[in-house]
Amino acid sequence: MSAYILKRILLMLPTLLGVLLLTFVVVQFVPGGPVEQYLAEARAHPGGGGAEGGGMGYRGGQGVDPKRIEQIKALYGFDKPAHERFLQMLGQFARFDLGTSFFQNKPVSQLIWEKLPVSISLGLWTFFISYLVAVPLGVAKAVRAGSRFDFATTLLVLAGYAIPGFVLGVALLVVFGGQLQWFPLRGLTSANWDELGWGARIMDYLWHIALPVTAMVLGSFAVTAMLTKNAFLEEIRKQYVLTARAKGLSERQVLWKHVFRNALIPIVTGFPSAFVGAFFTGSLLIETLFSLDGLGLLSYESVIRRDYPVVLGTLYLFTLIGLVTKLVSDLSYVWVDPRVKFD
Repeated sequence: MSAYILKRILLMLPTLLGVLLLTFVVVQFVPGGPVEQYLAEARAHPGGGGAEGGGMGYRGGQGVDPKRIEQIKALYGFDKPAHERFLQMLGQFARFDLGTSFFQNKPVSQLIWEKLPVSISLGLWTFFISYLVAVPLGVAKAVRAGSRFDFATTLLVLAGYAIPGFVLGVALLVVFGGQLQWFPLRGLTSANWDELGWGARIMDYLWHIALPVTAMVLGSFAVTAMLTKNAFLEEIRKQYVLTARAKGLSERQVLWKHVFRNALIPIVTGFPSAFVGAFFTGSLLIETLFSLDGLGLLSYESVIRRDYPVVLGTLYLFTLIGLVTKLVSDLSYVWVDPRVKFD
């Protein structure tokens, strides 16, 4: 086991390096970088002072002073060759220094820490509701396999899986937020949230989070429900189930005492990746759509504004978390089923 874990950790390094290298190369060819945005702001505020206009060295038709442009490039680190900037970035990441945002003048780690509560809130609700709905639904479908209930729920589950979360979010916003006005259109809490009592705060929070969580849940529990159904069907057909029934055990005892424990192996081993994925993968468009100030919205705005330290820093962190989570998921097979051996 220790040799397997060591091999997997060593394989993480080239994977992580490849992701960072590919993203860094792509970033070099994306137009409209920080320097270009700086110059565009100077042209938009030709008479400004301080950090704008005249303070930028803008000279009307002559543009920005070339010396000022060189200072801007040095400020953002673009005065160095690309390979030097890449090696410098790797050195920072090796020390877990994610850099400083170009436009917010804050460490990237601080920005992530500030936005994390919103993403955790969405991720926890999505994860727990998905599994609380998907597992019982999958068991019911397996027990009633081939029935009208199984057919109807399969259509509903596949329809929910086929509709992207952001499309469903738009529909929910238009119907329940716009036309019916039952739910707010944006934000995680109301403007007067600090003035409310604890009971009113909880209700206000649930009122705001209902639509984004619904948009994330409906598409996420389909895979778990079908996996649960197939795992149960496979276990129900095995010999030990027939033996348990022959001994006179009730159907409830057979299902929940014997079948359930064995059928949950592929489901439980997917917990780590599903748990982390609920925080970092599905929330980007949902947070942007509902104007929730979390990691998804931070990533989107950073890409739009070409805030490269935030883009690369969050990518490094999320990729590292994803690789570790994948390793934990594989190792959980051994923890759940000791018969599994990694050679």
